[in-house]
Amino acid sequence: MQNKKSSIGWRNENQHPSLSEVFSSVSVPKQKGIWKKLFAFTGPGLLIAVGYMDPGNWATDIAGGSKFGYMLLSVIFISNFFAIILQHLALKLGIVCERDLAQACRDHYPPYINFMLWILCEIAIAACDLAEIIGSVLALKLLFGVPMTWGVFITVIDVLIILFFQYKGFRYIESVVAALIFTIIVCFSFEIISSKPEIIPILKGIVPNPEIIRNSHSFYISIGILGATVMPHNLYLHSSIIQTRNYPRTIEGKKMAIKYATIDSTLSLSLAFFINAAILIVSAATFHKAGHTEVADIMDAHKLLTPLLGSSLAGIFFALALLASGQNSTLTGTLAGQIVMEGFLNIKLKPWIRRLITRLIAIVPAMIASIVYGEKGTTELLIISQIILSIQLSFAIVPLVNFTGNYEKMGPFVNGTILKIISWVITIIIVLLNLFLIYDTFLGRR
Repeated sequence: MQNKKSSIGWRNENQHPSLSEVFSSVSVPKQKGIWKKLFAFTGPGLLIAVGYMDPGNWATDIAGGSKFGYMLLSVIFISNFFAIILQHLALKLGIVCERDLAQACRDHYPPYINFMLWILCEIAIAACDLAEIIGSVLALKLLFGVPMTWGVFITVIDVLIILFFQYKGFRYIESVVAALIFTIIVCFSFEIISSKPEIIPILKGIVPNPEIIRNSHSFYISIGILGATVMPHNLYLHSSIIQTRNYPRTIEGKKMAIKYATIDSTLSLSLAFFINAAILIVSAATFHKAGHTEVADIMDAHKLLTPLLGSSLAGIFFALALLASGQNSTLTGTLAGQIVMEGFLNIKLKPWIRRLITRLIAIVPAMIASIVYGEKGTTELLIISQIILSIQLSFAIVPLVNFTGNYEKMGPFVNGTILKIISWVITIIIVLLNLFLIYDTFLGRR
């Protein structure tokens, strides 16, 4: 038997389950086998990791590697540490309070604040969807020569693909994501082997270098890497999809769920670190080494890979990884959109309607940019989408850290003193750096 839904510290005692159609649908073995339980909890972390390797991250990683070699690997490492902490808080909120972050906000804040948070979150999801469209469109052009305008229309078809897997079951969605992540890993493993990077400089790059702060350009790119790493919709997503597991809704059951879900999340984000680091390493070993220090465009990177590495497969694998990245992000963006709308507004739409609305909002600017500006326009649009995500990020992190540090809401699962300090320090750093990035973008000299 499951305990009554946790309602301590919340206004609404009769909260509907998050993603009710798949809530508690994945069985967790009752026996004490560690590996069987870990396998049962494996999946949500992979869906979260997708947001940390989407096309929006590629431009900053490529630019950092081409301009500064391996030096900014430490920034990717630190960003990944921030992500691990914040995703741990998100999954803990979902498990302990049996609310996703959107539902928690609706139960805590007054209606006008919730409406503002919902609008900001919807804009951020549309911006993320925009990045996915651009990534997929560029990949289709690189792989099959599909004109960019037609590529934008083709991306609408993935609505049907997503719906198919949603109706098959949540484990099917996780399996598709895992397969696409595996594709990306294989592709970049080939790129790394082909680029023959130097091991010692890579190890040095993981150690923070004071030059990163002293050099204004490296500092700017570092902020871009950090700002593009932690995706706000991932915090809403993780707090929801972790509840698809059928663990006992008791104190001991929740302790077990937090333990295995954190392992899943940490290991999955380690894969995301490998992929982001691989993009930067390939850029450093290929472009920086050859003197191409101003490569910041995905299309330019693709054009240079084949002649520099001497293999036609280099460009193909690069484009294939980009396509897998864009399609992977599409899957998680769909779920995040559903969670946010249902959580903030308590309104349910059919998945295909919700997905079509989000995609159409993103398609319009993507279509305009592809027609008017071509490839260069889509790159600029990609940068703008990351800025929008940066603006919304603070509005997701602050409530999350606040809720999980509140004893009335979390009870015995409240963040300990050390975790509270770490999470608030991370929050302050991200907020300040994102504010600087926004200011520099709109009012600075860049």
